[in-house]
Formats: sequence, C-alpha cells, structure tokens
Amino acid sequence: MMRELLGRYKYRGDEKLASMLGLMLDRAYSILKEEREQLMHSSRPVQSRFSNIILPARKNERNRFWAADLLVPVPVSDSRLVERGFNQAERLAEIISRRRGIPQLPLLIRTHHTGKQSFKTRAERLADMKHAFAASRDSKVLSSFEDLLESLNPQDRPLQIIIVDDIYTTGSTIRACAETIIRLSASLGCTAEIYSLTWARS
Repeated sequence: MMRELLGRYKYRGDEKLASMLGLMLDRAYSILKEEREQLMHSSRPVQSRFSNIILPARKNERNRFWAADLLVPVPVSDSRLVERGFNQAERLAEIISRRRGIPQLPLLIRTHHTGKQSFKTRAERLADMKHAFAASRDSKVLSSFEDLLESLNPQDRPLQIIIVDDIYTTGSTIRACAETIIRLSASLGCTAEIYSLTWARS
C-alpha cells in the first residue's frame, strides 16, 4: 500500500497525495521533537522510536523545548525535475514548514544525475552518492541562510537542521547531504546537528 501511494505521488504525478503524505511526515516530526525534549531533561538514555539507536542522556540543557531551525529537502537532478515536474521532498517539507513555522531552504544541489537508486545495490548507491551534492550557488538562498544564522546566533548552540526526503533506503543520500551541510555550516563559523525525516523506509 505504501509503495503504491509513493509510486502514484512520485512517478505518476499524483500531487494531491502530497498533503496526506506531508501530514504523516509531520507526525514523525512530532515524535522526533518529543524524543529530543525527553532527552533534554533526562539523566537516562532514551530509546529512539525511529531506529534501534539509544540516544545518550544530556544534562543541563538550557532550553526545555526543542524545535528544528531549518528544513532542507533532498534535491533532485535537473533531468528528474523536468521528468516529474516537481521535487517530491520539497513539497513534503513545505507542509511541515507551514504547520510548524520552520523555514525551509533548497540549500543543496545535485552535482550530477545518479539514476534511479531503487535498481542499484547498496555498494552502487554508496558509490553514486559520493560527491553527488554540493551547497547551492544561488546567492538568494545563501543570503537567506546567512540571515537565518544571524538571527539564531548559532555560536550559542549547534543549528538543528532536518533533511527531508520521501524514502530512506541505505542512508547514503541522507549521509551525503548531511556532510555537505556540515561543511557549509562550518565555513560560516557554526556547527550543525543533522536529523532526517523520511516518509518511508525501504
């Protein structure tokens, strides 16, 4: 059922599904937020509902509430954008952005077309994703990111950035995006903690 819905949305252009899928992803954001807030005022490790990872406890957090500072959709290649007519991850991020008041920025670009990852082995996907992403060269996007940094004063704490995509398979796409964002943030004098939200896991 989930595969069919995603196929209708992503490959057959059934964009009316975006709202439903986005609301489901927004629910995942609520769970992530709850976990982070539990972690902030807990002296014990927290079991993540997203994976088998045990999140270490943190003490003396200054803030009681957690919220993402920025949503970054995984970019599609120019050829894929022409083929589909939209970026499915960007549409999903828009829904969370509107509901939560979290800005989203197309901070990343694809440096080359990697083909359909669903037909590739894990090793092929990992190799494909190396250097597949770079920071946007759009001056307006970069200026907006710098304005966000200035308003948040990230010297006080790491940026909380969520990468948004439709499906998680090996994690190679998310990992490559995260590495690029971390480098960009460092070049601007701040650190970033990266999270991801995906609608499904393959």
